[in-house]
Amino acid sequence: MNYFDVIVIGAGPAGVLAAGRAAELGGKVLVLEKMKQEGRKLLITGKGRCNITNNSPISEFIKHVYPDGRFLRPAFSHFFSKDIIELLKMHGVEAVLNSDGRYFPAGNRSKDVLNALLLWLKRCSVEIRCGFRVEALIIEDKSIKGVQANGQKFMSNHVIMATGGKSYPKTGSNGEGYELARQAGHAVVKVRPALVGLETEGDVAQKLQGLNLKDVKAMVWVNGRKKAEAVGEMIFTHFGLSGPIILTLSRAVVSELQDKNKVQVVIDLEPALDDKKLDNKLIHDLNKHGNKKLINVFKLWLPASMIPVYADLLNMDTEKECNQVSSKERKKILHLLKNLSFEIANHRSFNEAIITSGGISTKEIYPKTMESKIVKGLYFAGEMIDLDAETGGYNLQIAYSTGWLAGESCMKAKGVL
Repeated sequence: MNYFDVIVIGAGPAGVLAAGRAAELGGKVLVLEKMKQEGRKLLITGKGRCNITNNSPISEFIKHVYPDGRFLRPAFSHFFSKDIIELLKMHGVEAVLNSDGRYFPAGNRSKDVLNALLLWLKRCSVEIRCGFRVEALIIEDKSIKGVQANGQKFMSNHVIMATGGKSYPKTGSNGEGYELARQAGHAVVKVRPALVGLETEGDVAQKLQGLNLKDVKAMVWVNGRKKAEAVGEMIFTHFGLSGPIILTLSRAVVSELQDKNKVQVVIDLEPALDDKKLDNKLIHDLNKHGNKKLINVFKLWLPASMIPVYADLLNMDTEKECNQVSSKERKKILHLLKNLSFEIANHRSFNEAIITSGGISTKEIYPKTMESKIVKGLYFAGEMIDLDAETGGYNLQIAYSTGWLAGESCMKAKGVL
């Protein structure tokens, strides 16, 4: 008979953690995964390296989660970064802490992380059926009774939905789970691409394609008012802007673009120096190299590949000697160093978005259990919930923690704990 203590929909990080926790507590657990392989999205995280988690304490961690990281306090108190590190270690994968607080597997391979988690499920006797697409939830009297997948019924009073969001749909997260949730009576906060590259007007970014800038500040301006900023690393691409700080800021940019607002991203190439200190530096360098051509002194201020593009933007005679540069021209150089501006035309699609913003409203989920407030026995975990975070391992930890709590809550509801 197709009856299980717990049924998990989705074999991504959230689903795997949910299934493993329920099974190690003694549950008969079934995982239904519509793709032919488990964890396809996990395999591409961190560009194939898998940024497992972050070592920030909970109080700091939740500041990087939107729209309300406080919802996650109960989940994080049950299972947090040290716990996933220990779980992986028990199954053969050591984690290495980078100087920026991010954990990666020692072998720098996402596959190692996935294999360790699947080994855990195997040891816990979890049944996984790939190629099974859930077509409907079976609900009676506002209580879950099971699911229908591939025309078959699988029965359980505890079902965990961990179907992912809409980002990287080729990996299986194409948003189908939201429709199942809607059919169960849940509200879905509008979903948008998050942690996504930004397309720019003109060809300046394209001319700088491949250039990686570190320790710069990017500022988002909306209709002439500063909306957000971030300091760190970015990269110019064939379509515009990307890299860690751009991805972080994209959450604000996407919503503003969809509201038809005018958005600019302004890059400060020298955030460590205010205008006065930078001006003093320019005066010093121009005086010191007074007989050199201005274009040859740019290397003191800019990466080599950026100099010709910067010189074009200045629209001034860069062949003149430094001792001929006027105060007005120096101010123009300073302004562009502090305000390299890009009009944002669009954002990249869900096909390239690292995660999804929006999803199942947290107002309809009990934070202490991950159970639905609408359908008894229905639980949610991972990216399909209206929670998204910055880059740095935060999003995967949300998946682990909510999955673990959901799996544990199912067994508590059965009287195991």
